[in-house]
Amino acid sequence: MAGNSQRRNRRTSNKKGAQVGSGGQRRRSLEGKGPTPPASMRKGHVKNRLANAKAKQAARRPVARRGGKGTSELVVGRNPVFEALRDGVPANTLYVQQFIDNDERVREALQLAADRGGIHLMEAPRAELDRMTNHLNHQGLVLQVPPYEYAHPEDLAAAAFDEGEDPLIVALDGVTDPRNLGAVVRSVSAFGGHGVVVPERRAAGMTAGAWKTSAGTAARTPVARATNLTRALEAYKKAGLTVVGLAADGDVEVQDLEALEGPVVIVVGSEGKGLSRLVGETCDYRVSIPMPGGAESLNAGVAAGVVLWEAARRRA
Repeated sequence: MAGNSQRRNRRTSNKKGAQVGSGGQRRRSLEGKGPTPPASMRKGHVKNRLANAKAKQAARRPVARRGGKGTSELVVGRNPVFEALRDGVPANTLYVQQFIDNDERVREALQLAADRGGIHLMEAPRAELDRMTNHLNHQGLVLQVPPYEYAHPEDLAAAAFDEGEDPLIVALDGVTDPRNLGAVVRSVSAFGGHGVVVPERRAAGMTAGAWKTSAGTAARTPVARATNLTRALEAYKKAGLTVVGLAADGDVEVQDLEALEGPVVIVVGSEGKGLSRLVGETCDYRVSIPMPGGAESLNAGVAAGVVLWEAARRRA
């Protein structure tokens, strides 16, 4: 009898059926798995491979870069503030001293700021204006100029090519006077150029003085800032631009340079030292400007204007 009981127990334990604690796994296995995903999401499908390739290609596209921002600037004094507002220098805040003597120049400055719009008017005690200007003679008026947003050097050539035009760019090497930078910006705008490149260090930037000298053209002519001017010029050469440096002892005179008809970068050095050694060695041509009057050199603004005129004449 004991043997028969053991056989019955073994037969009972071998019976099939739901295990204790199965949680209804057998029922869920019978349920559907939802709609079939699109082909582009099914691993191994040709459309999935194409979608992955496009995503990788988009990830490799260069991101638009900027040349960074300058620093904010303060214009102080009644006449400088009035002239900056009149000449279209960008500004975000006009500080006016409390209980200021309201003369004609102050009224004109306030009217210009109101007419332009977008300029905050702030009244401040004299002690606060003294602190802001480091005790300069502000005469009760202080204008805050926002930091300039520089382009990247590659942006200038890319914008020209996008318009179907040959780039015409001016690069400044060792030019430290903001008024010269403003004059160059004005010439580039006048002769259909595509922008100006300045080094990040030991060079003039887009200050209020540069804005004023540009006579408003800085609003439509981009200025790019290069961390290293020599490398920026080499990148231009790889992009198909000819680099032309202005030098008193140049091998060719400007009126004989056919390269000005195509994509070109005109490099202008400082009036005293000219082009630096590395920049001069990077240039494809060293070009001189004939001066029958016997002058030894021209300032950057005038020199750039002469070569830009010749380039515009050839492209007309």
